[in-house]
Amino acid sequence: MAMPSAACSSSSSTGVGWGSVAGARVSRRAVARACVIQAVGSRVRRRCCRCVAEGSGRVRVRSMAELVEEKESAMKARRKGFSGRPRTFLHARSGEDLLLGVRQEHEAGRLSPSVAAGLEELYRNYRNAVLQSGNTRADEIILSNMSVAFDRIILDIEDPFTFSPHHKGIREPFDYYRFGQNYIQPLIDFRRSFVGNVSLFHEMEDKLREGHNVILISNHQTEADPAVIASLLESTNPYIAENLTYVAGDRVITDPLSKPFSMGRNLICVYSKKHMYDSPEQIEMKRRSNTRSLKEMATLLRGGSQIIWIAPSGGRDRPDPLTGQWFPESFDVSSVDNVRRLSDHSGVPGHVYPLALLCYDIMPPPAKVEKDIGEQRMISFHGVGLSVASEIKFSDVAAEIADPDEAKEAFSLALYHSVIQQYHVLKAAIHGNQGLNASNSMVSLSQPDNK
Repeated sequence: MAMPSAACSSSSSTGVGWGSVAGARVSRRAVARACVIQAVGSRVRRRCCRCVAEGSGRVRVRSMAELVEEKESAMKARRKGFSGRPRTFLHARSGEDLLLGVRQEHEAGRLSPSVAAGLEELYRNYRNAVLQSGNTRADEIILSNMSVAFDRIILDIEDPFTFSPHHKGIREPFDYYRFGQNYIQPLIDFRRSFVGNVSLFHEMEDKLREGHNVILISNHQTEADPAVIASLLESTNPYIAENLTYVAGDRVITDPLSKPFSMGRNLICVYSKKHMYDSPEQIEMKRRSNTRSLKEMATLLRGGSQIIWIAPSGGRDRPDPLTGQWFPESFDVSSVDNVRRLSDHSGVPGHVYPLALLCYDIMPPPAKVEKDIGEQRMISFHGVGLSVASEIKFSDVAAEIADPDEAKEAFSLALYHSVIQQYHVLKAAIHGNQGLNASNSMVSLSQPDNK
């Protein structure tokens, strides 16, 4: 679910959806703003979703089996591998039914031992995390979300989806964006979640409406980042929540347990530098693929009104092996410069903003970068944070630097230092239990509307 990652309108960036299992309520003001933002080109489509809050988060449960089977005829035409086989997981009535279904799929040869074991582990970890929330409908939420997750994973294993260099989030006939949102939101403790400088997200919307491009230079913490970002913004900035395009590494589009969650997001698919040299015989292929993806990004930016998220560290943050403390990993200067130059040469005004994410608690990555696909998914219920700082202009940073390489490095460092500063504020608010009092002159914290 790397990812990433994305609740209430149309989706495009990296969204996932399906109907409404654990949706979020959108205020009238947010709906009005979304309608205004729809003036940004013909790409914007208006959708509605009805959402209800429950307990500590925004949680609503519907029969996902009904929701999915409403689309079954269309999916049969799409999915050659379906062959009318019973949808084992959609008809599950308990967690035991789900686990039995996994074993049956394994025994029938449709699931490898590693994927079957991964699904069982995923169910148990997800169940334990949602139960931590104290939500009175936790059992219903767990069964509903895991039933559809298993169904989507099996369908993709039968008939694998191939991501193009520029992938548009799939909203029909099955809403993968809503699916991902519904799955992740029960893991978020909205009472302990914060957004920094929400007014700047409104500023971005204004720029998008004018046809400008926006680049978010960010740290990266979990496969669920796209869904976390969207969950924190959907009540105030639903257009951004659903229309972000994420620069995504190859693991979230190849891992069977990640793919369905990636299919609902708008992606520019690349090979991460951290995995570029895993297989020497594939290095040249990966480089050519990344070149194609950069060309796709250039095409997008030339069209204007694009908002793109990129993590120039090349992968997820990981804790210091000695202290166990989490901090954003340093940025790769060439990655920052590549996206900056693409924006500058697009012929459309572009704006670069530093974005900080703190959400590793809900789905931390393995302690070390792993070469093989199929990592262990640890999951918990926790507060998360997102903050953005004012635009940083390359021309301002480089004004008094004669050497071009030094100027590029100074620009990358300026963005990184801003992310670090914002990250400390989010950490004080969430882990330091300071809440809104952690705000300072640089970061004004607010909480997402989860009423």
